Amino acid sequence: MSGSPWLRYRALSLHLPSLGVAVDLSKASLPEDAFLRDPLVTRGFPEAFAAMEALERGTVANPDENRRVGHYWLRAPERAPDPAIRAVIEATVAQVKSFAADVSTGRIGPPKGHRFRNLLVVGIGGSALGPQFLADALAAPTDRLRPFFFDNTDPDGMVRVLARIATSGGLAVTLTVVISKSGGTPETRNGMLVAEEAYRRTGLDFGRHAVAITGGRSGLDAVAVREKWLARFPMWDWVGGRTSVTSAVGLLPAALQGIDVAAFLAGAAAMDEATRVPDVAHNPAALLALAWYRETEGRGQKDMVVLPYKDRLLLFSRYLQQLVMESLGKETDLAGRTVEQGLSVYGNKGSTDQHAFVQQLRDGIANFFVTFLEVAKDRGDGKPSLAVEPDVTAGDYLLGFLLGTRRALAEKGRPSITLTLPDVSPRSVGMLIALYERTVGLYASLVGINAYNQPGVEAGKKAAAAVLELHRKLLADLRSRTRHFRTAEEIARAIDAEAETETVFRLLSHLAANPEHGVARRDGPTPYDVLFGLP
Repeated sequence: MSGSPWLRYRALSLHLPSLGVAVDLSKASLPEDAFLRDPLVTRGFPEAFAAMEALERGTVANPDENRRVGHYWLRAPERAPDPAIRAVIEATVAQVKSFAADVSTGRIGPPKGHRFRNLLVVGIGGSALGPQFLADALAAPTDRLRPFFFDNTDPDGMVRVLARIATSGGLAVTLTVVISKSGGTPETRNGMLVAEEAYRRTGLDFGRHAVAITGGRSGLDAVAVREKWLARFPMWDWVGGRTSVTSAVGLLPAALQGIDVAAFLAGAAAMDEATRVPDVAHNPAALLALAWYRETEGRGQKDMVVLPYKDRLLLFSRYLQQLVMESLGKETDLAGRTVEQGLSVYGNKGSTDQHAFVQQLRDGIANFFVTFLEVAKDRGDGKPSLAVEPDVTAGDYLLGFLLGTRRALAEKGRPSITLTLPDVSPRSVGMLIALYERTVGLYASLVGINAYNQPGVEAGKKAAAAVLELHRKLLADLRSRTRHFRTAEEIARAIDAEAETETVFRLLSHLAANPEHGVARRDGPTPYDVLFGLP
């Protein structure tokens, strides 16, 4: 980086007054004339813009599954490639608003309570990260329902959530939304079963408290019909989980909480328009994609550290981890060549980061670039902040820490991007999500990968299924030989799984640590000679 900071700022910043958004690349590693001379700008981006335009027209963008990719249509149904898709999008948004209004007024309510007071969302990955981010970022004292989440298959985690619900009126006034496209996602199924059992123990009919968001004719859809759940909302195969937050997946929990989903969709639509501009210098998503490419050499050689200087945006880095890493972490390119692409994301919040990892960012290994998120308004209620010193508020301090950290990093040649939002509102959060969705799509085109498939995730699911099958074989063997204690090696041989002895040992250790299956252990001369069996 060289030249006058002010001239760099003027040359490498984009301000969008109608949106209240600004993108500043002046502290990134780009030359001031990047928009004129960078070959990505002159050659790579025209192809990326064309690919994005084709995607929005309905071209198959996920050839692995022969699927179109249509999350942009969710906030602009008129751009959908056929009238049927437009109709189901508009009908779903109307259904979301109507159902949320009926819950709010008490027209739809619990059998044993006047109105629902709590919302339990059961999902995993994109079916939880998006709704969680919205719930936390846009929470208000006037929220209609208090949101809770089952977002893992951790029994202790679910017990903790149920305990918190118990102190907030209990399950009798809790509406549960189960989100799974296929209906067979194990983590979501497990969470649903735990929730259902908790309702049953309380003497409540789960179906009278339950809503499904799922694919048509899925197993979950069949359960919801059979058990007469309160409502069912659609998920479509042309919307991936990590880009589903502007579908019913994000809209229904948000609307039930009391968030203005119309403003959220309008913000996303406004950013979509701004990021369709086929001019890198005037397209905020293209600017971010260009910076990502240049900072990471187009190979993900550096991590992206996301530092929002606003408590309400704390969960944004978690949301981005799935959007960016699942989209860009690919072994092969579109031509089938091994490229091992990716972009790692992690983050904290400012100014907490001042006391956490900025020391390493400034003085340690230079394997990162930073994205600072600045919010112009200090308070969401528009009221003045307390002056903690003469003419200085806590919000002034927050900006001071952001600018100071940014300067301290620049002094050591550590690059950064600064993104400014006007506030944290439904509209601006919609803009933020749409901006990064488009950035991911453009960057993927620049590096020649498919942003819309996830073969690694599917491989992990298959491996997990194989482990669970081994778990079942172990239990069957142990039950056939009660009061017969053996080592993990002996049990592995008995079930023809000697190559999996380590996994057998770990599974047996877990079984013995928990009471459900009655497996016991007896210590041996070493930790590896422990005996396992059913007493």
